[in-house]
Amino acid sequence: MKIVILEAESLGEDMVFTPFHKLGDVVIYGSTRAEEMPERVADADIIVANKVPICESTIGGAKKLKLVCLTATGINNLDGGFLKSRGIAACNVAGYSTNGVAQHTFALLFYVMEKLRYYDDYVKSGEYARGACFSHFSQSFFELNGKTWGILGLGAIGRRVAEIAEAFGCHIICCSASGHRYDSSYEQVEFEELLTRSDILSVHAPLNGHTEGLMNLNAFRRMKESGVFINVARGPIVDEQGLYTALVKNEIGAAALDVLSKEPMDPENPLLKIKDSKKLVITPHIAWAAKETRFRVVDEVVKNIEAFLNGGSRNRVY
Repeated sequence: MKIVILEAESLGEDMVFTPFHKLGDVVIYGSTRAEEMPERVADADIIVANKVPICESTIGGAKKLKLVCLTATGINNLDGGFLKSRGIAACNVAGYSTNGVAQHTFALLFYVMEKLRYYDDYVKSGEYARGACFSHFSQSFFELNGKTWGILGLGAIGRRVAEIAEAFGCHIICCSASGHRYDSSYEQVEFEELLTRSDILSVHAPLNGHTEGLMNLNAFRRMKESGVFINVARGPIVDEQGLYTALVKNEIGAAALDVLSKEPMDPENPLLKIKDSKKLVITPHIAWAAKETRFRVVDEVVKNIEAFLNGGSRNRVY
């Protein structure tokens, strides 16, 4: 049994892959480009991947391939039709990052909402030490208590964010872009109402035909001028030119992003022009990257392979 790990670097330099060795012969590549895949997977029984495209042009020559394991939840890089036609199974990992992504949602919120970069710079510049007042009120911010927190996508992460926001005293409203009705006590509203009522609006939805480009300039213009927008889901849900326009014209209060339409970030992305961290903060797709979360991914993939070898269908998507 040959297992080929194609994108080890995507799990961090501190990752340990020894759990795979009990399952077969393991070959590990730090990163892999699409054009390198045919040679690298040619004699693989199982491949472990993250973002590389899994389709006929990349794995069509892998005649022994039985299983594709993703070290991620999203399956946009899988050609399901081709996998089915070849009888190749595929598994993802689900639920591994719920707490980590929820935690990062609030880290982003507090950084931008409470103007923490500004106040940190104020102290480190020596201005506070030279001041006469015990406090400093240059940049105002608000309490979460009593505010309305809108959630687009009430899956596991969205629900965890809702629970934490409730602990801060927020009223939760939620929306499904597809019109799905959630089995939840939270107030479910239409998209228009989500936009107009939310003081904070966070996105936790999958990328699909209902959500791609959903948060465009028209959507941002329907939000409150003081509203804070957070995206920790998928970058293409947001029209980045539209968000840029809304921010520079002060049509929303601030935005915090962990995902972008192109990753690594396109040097021509208009959001790079905004240097004011009171207005915008962007982190490089790290909401899932807590050490416990990343190591949990490896454990989950190993369990998926073990289940498959024993005739099970754990986390099967195809």
